[in-house]
Amino acid sequence: MLDKHRTSSSVTLREPYRRLPCRPVDARRAVQRVVAERCRARALSCGAEAMEDALLVTSELTTNAILHGGGITGFDVDVDSAGVRVSVSDRSDELPVATPVDERGHARPGGRGWPIVCRLARDVRVAELPCGGKRITAVVPLH
Repeated sequence: MLDKHRTSSSVTLREPYRRLPCRPVDARRAVQRVVAERCRARALSCGAEAMEDALLVTSELTTNAILHGGGITGFDVDVDSAGVRVSVSDRSDELPVATPVDERGHARPGGRGWPIVCRLARDVRVAELPCGGKRITAVVPLH
């Protein structure tokens, strides 16, 4: 789902994690830390399968930002009763596609990450950013 309106909301990781992840593994570690801290602080439970799903969604979003979006420009993770909310921003205005094709219309390898994100997340939104690029936010249920 594309949110066509421009937004000015911040997509930086909340305290105390200030650096943007450079690699998917860095993003997954941040998600693990934040989920553990916020679940503990808010008396929420995050099952092992929900954590695995959140980590896979995080990995796919950050990998796509690096490979197809010109790099990660913003990253945020939060937890509430709705689930684990992961947002990844990149430089590209291009929308994600399930089956990429080349200039001749032939299918290219890959294209499995976006369907995985859409299947595991309850809510997936793509928003254009004011200075160009996009932010993809996915909410993975806690249970």
